Amino acid sequence: MKLLVNSVEQTFDIGKQIGEKVSPGDIICLEGDLGTGKTHLTKGIASGLGIDEHITSPTFNIVNEYNEGRLKFYHFDVYRVYDPDEIAAIGFDEYIFSNGVSVIEWANYIDELIPPSALYIKLSKDLAKGENYREIEFQYSDARYDYIKEITL
Repeated sequence: MKLLVNSVEQTFDIGKQIGEKVSPGDIICLEGDLGTGKTHLTKGIASGLGIDEHITSPTFNIVNEYNEGRLKFYHFDVYRVYDPDEIAAIGFDEYIFSNGVSVIEWANYIDELIPPSALYIKLSKDLAKGENYREIEFQYSDARYDYIKEITL
């Protein structure tokens, strides 16, 4: 499934709808170039979970934990991870196989650590169609993510 958006607000809203529908143990893998909206989508997911804290990309921490929403929320940014063993050392499996929700920016950097049941969201831009134009593509094989079919603009 693909959605086309023309604003940061639409990207955030898609994330918020996802956050309202996620279940314990969901793993959401975000892929896309710099500036495609991965963090804006993540902010929306956090909002949909009822998290009011300021969400920032954990580029230097690798993971930020949020406990105030309806589910625990783990926000990973693995952009600066050069060796998958580095992320395994922080207890990655304990996070993603918990009852929280995990969002992993740059998940393609650690493909070998991601379970096959994850939801993949690829964000891409086409500047010829506008500065804020984005294509958001969803891929999954586990029926637990069928709620994606309910996402609207």
